[in-house]
Amino acid sequence: MAQKKIKDLSPYFRIVKQPMVTEKSVTPLGPYERDRKGNLTAERRQTYVFEVDRNANKVEIKKAVEQIFDVEVEKVRTVITKGRSKRVRFRRVPTPPQKKAYVVLKEGHALDYMS
Repeated sequence: MAQKKIKDLSPYFRIVKQPMVTEKSVTPLGPYERDRKGNLTAERRQTYVFEVDRNANKVEIKKAVEQIFDVEVEKVRTVITKGRSKRVRFRRVPTPPQKKAYVVLKEGHALDYMS
């Protein structure tokens, strides 16, 4: 009996480290959609935020999200946040900079990474 092949996702998990689950990132982001008359509707695009590898580019991030979550990605925006200094006991310790990716999914696709 032929066994079902399992695809190797380990290189993609090196690119996409973890989802950024905050109150701001869980609410719908992106531009408001407009109807035919030009009025704003309440619906927004499906945008998700991920912490990604600093050396990853947009094409690699798009491919990784599509392979891991089995969805179609429309657009990827990236931001590199500056490292901050945290106070630990009596010293200041710098935190490393991190790269975030805002991933916009195509219409009809959604992620359920909370389960």
